[in-house]
Amino acid sequence: MNFIKPFNTISKKDVFITGGKGANLGEIEKIGIPVPPGFVILALAFERFLEETDIKVEIEARRKKINIQDLESVEESSEILRDLILKEKLPKEIEKEIFEAFDKLKAKYVAVRSSATTEDSKIDSWAGQLETYLNTTRENLIENIKKCWASLYGPRALFYQAKRDLINRKISVGVIIQKMVQSEISGVCFTVHPVTKDKNQMVIEAVWGLGEILVQGKVTPDTYVIDKSKVKNQKAKFILDKNVNSQIEMLVRGKEGNKIAPVPRSKIKKQKLSGKQMKELAKLCIKIENHYKDPQDIEWTVEKNKFYIVQTRPITAL
Repeated sequence: MNFIKPFNTISKKDVFITGGKGANLGEIEKIGIPVPPGFVILALAFERFLEETDIKVEIEARRKKINIQDLESVEESSEILRDLILKEKLPKEIEKEIFEAFDKLKAKYVAVRSSATTEDSKIDSWAGQLETYLNTTRENLIENIKKCWASLYGPRALFYQAKRDLINRKISVGVIIQKMVQSEISGVCFTVHPVTKDKNQMVIEAVWGLGEILVQGKVTPDTYVIDKSKVKNQKAKFILDKNVNSQIEMLVRGKEGNKIAPVPRSKIKKQKLSGKQMKELAKLCIKIENHYKDPQDIEWTVEKNKFYIVQTRPITAL
């Protein structure tokens, strides 16, 4: 396989071919962390696509001429760059390999996530700037892959590249294809308290449904502060603080993509995670932090009472 790598063949050393997000998923799967099955479409596929469709030169030339001080010019250039990608067809050999790997997953729905080749280091983080498409089917798989590639040239991504002096550097994008977890509960975990910077505490945020609604800031999550030193002690009180928030809407899979649905009345004011679940999640997140030897920003999800980790990256703000 030239353009695809399954998670079980990937490690953190592969960041320059899979992107940071993809490399980290392969890495944590190797240490026994539950990761939804999937594969990465290598950055090489994006580069081949650009070369074979003859748009590489045009994209690079326009990218270098962007005046980051002129918002209108950035938005105009962004639209042109993204349209160049979206209107082109994938080379047949790439498309064939993608569909073969997709069919092996035996998943009706997948998550399609961008994974930039400079992302998720201690210095650079593209969090929230590149696209993710949940509940993607075989029918719209290729379209959403191209949208992930195109998101490298979204206005926010272009501003970020300029700010980090990446405009003249080679940047590419891998794309993660993962069996979709239909989240009953999802959220994030910071393995060091992001406000107080206390390394002995972790903060877990949780919402009902798919986690994109939290990422987009549309709901206020439950927040739990955990004493990491007491997680392994069965009798110790490890929850230092909890703030349970009502949630009236959640994001779920609909007939045509994702949709906002009402939270069942019995759950609106209910605590999202039980103490037992918090402990189980905390142990997984501590294991990831210990492996990387750095504080982590982790995205997690629960389906049928089983935890899955869908992303981990260093916390850059500390």
